[in-house]
Amino acid sequence: MGIYTLAAGATDPQLPHAEDEVYYVASGRGEIRVGEEDRPVQPGSIIFVKAGDEHRFHTITENLTLVVFFAPAEGTSQNVA
Repeated sequence: MGIYTLAAGATDPQLPHAEDEVYYVASGRGEIRVGEEDRPVQPGSIIFVKAGDEHRFHTITENLTLVVFFAPAEGTSQNVA
């Protein structure tokens, strides 16, 4: 698990991961695109991203602070699903 922060107006450089992820939005506002779907995010939002799925935060209007959980632990999977 870890903390991921993105400033208002920032570009999220993420690439798909080999692990499933869950994000918890601690603070901030913006949107996330998972696959072909865009969703607003705000404090309290919880987002699941399946291993291998394209995803990226965008349209960040307030600095985002996210708690991210990987399963299994990040870097322990060999291949992107």
